[in-house]
Amino acid sequence: MNDRSTHVLLIEDNPGDADLVRLRLVDGKTKVEVSCVNRLSDGLASLKERPPGVILLDLNLPDSQGADTYRKVLEKAPNVPIVILSGQDDEELAIKALHQGVQDYLVKGAISSSGLERAMRYAVERQALLRSLEMSRKQQLEFKNQFLSHVSHELRTPLTSIHQFVTILLDGLAGEISPEQRDHLKTIFKSVNQLGAMVRDLLEASRAESGKIRIEPRCVPIGDLIRQAVAMMQPLAHEKEVGLEVGVDTRIPFVHGDPGRILEVLINLIENGIKFTPQGGAVTVQACLVQTDPNFVYLSVADTGCGISPEGRALVFERLYQDPNSVDNSRKGLGLGLFIAKELVNLHGGRIWVASEPGHGSIFSFTLPLYSLAKLLFPVITYQGNLRDNMVLVKTVLRPVTMPARANWKETCQRCLEILKRCVYLDKDLVLPPMTVAMAEETFLVVASTDLEGANIMMTRIREQLGKVAELNGTGKLELTAEAVALPDPGSGRSLEDQVQEVAATVNEMVQKVLGGN
Repeated sequence: MNDRSTHVLLIEDNPGDADLVRLRLVDGKTKVEVSCVNRLSDGLASLKERPPGVILLDLNLPDSQGADTYRKVLEKAPNVPIVILSGQDDEELAIKALHQGVQDYLVKGAISSSGLERAMRYAVERQALLRSLEMSRKQQLEFKNQFLSHVSHELRTPLTSIHQFVTILLDGLAGEISPEQRDHLKTIFKSVNQLGAMVRDLLEASRAESGKIRIEPRCVPIGDLIRQAVAMMQPLAHEKEVGLEVGVDTRIPFVHGDPGRILEVLINLIENGIKFTPQGGAVTVQACLVQTDPNFVYLSVADTGCGISPEGRALVFERLYQDPNSVDNSRKGLGLGLFIAKELVNLHGGRIWVASEPGHGSIFSFTLPLYSLAKLLFPVITYQGNLRDNMVLVKTVLRPVTMPARANWKETCQRCLEILKRCVYLDKDLVLPPMTVAMAEETFLVVASTDLEGANIMMTRIREQLGKVAELNGTGKLELTAEAVALPDPGSGRSLEDQVQEVAATVNEMVQKVLGGN
């Protein structure tokens, strides 16, 4: 609060209480300009037009009651200090509000001019301090991430050199070595690989905290990914004499996610389970559908290991945390794996958690969104409560000229996909998430709300734009085709949702046919 007039937004529906607050503000020593509204919706609209210096908020309004009132204001104006004016002296509600970001809580009947003025002044000062602390925290975090990123990059060069020369010695390319020397070199080789994994984790954790990790969602058959992860971890399980089992519900459709990132999460959880499971134990990987949460698939990795303490369960996903009661001689790392796994699951819109008791093993579970073509199609193939008149499936195939494809082929395909998305109308066309396939060629599919003539115009535009990608010229071939989508009878009397489901089923069949023919 200063010598200039402070704009105060008063959200209060009781005329008497509003007049009393105005009187207290006028009687104070601080110059204020008061805007008063009697509904939360009007207050939120006012925030957009002219952000105030302070918000005085009644919790019980015609269009909002209780804690939801201040939560909605905090969501719209997180940087504006809020002072609650309540008719009830509710200590529990006051503490709850303060913990969630409100700056003060005053009881209307006990408000004085000096008290209200002081509360507003302190609220402004506290909010400014919080902003300063948050800015300082972000600067420190950015500095830390830059430092870790720089150090990690610098470490990779000597590590790569050590790895290459140890490999040369082990392969006998520099001459014969004795059995004792081979054992020493294997120890070095194992330690270098371990250190390299730590460096990779540091880089990944730094990217996660700075929001630089990207995912490339595809239609993923989750059963195939689980079996791949288990196959990769089987040698480690065999070495420790730990059983590794799989249980996948065959009814699970495609998952909408990044296969590489999902595989990373699975491998991390399976590896942890094997490390903490004694000889003769077992690790079980499962995937299932849950009736109460039909939009997600539930995945879990259960072990019969040492378990996690209650204190450890609360911190196990934090960066650099390692449970001191769980660390054994087989545990090597920085405590970043579960932190990275949590960030990757969050990026997919899922959640991750653990259930465990000391001495009774652990179950790490996470969710991933199911691929719903009907949900993706609905906003683009409907208009004013009806299906659009025409739909076409446009296929764009990128084939590498040489096999195996060149090293940058994946990046070239990703750039072509981004260009393809700019060649369609976002309100009428949908670029389907790419399907995971084993071959090097990429097939991108577009459901376009047009007829075949319009599809030809679209394909001409796509061909012209992709023709400008220098990396594609000489390394790949482009093929474009279009096929009309059969639509349900609009006079059948079926609901719009049912019609969209039928279109989605038709498109799915066409997609499977297209991919099967590749």
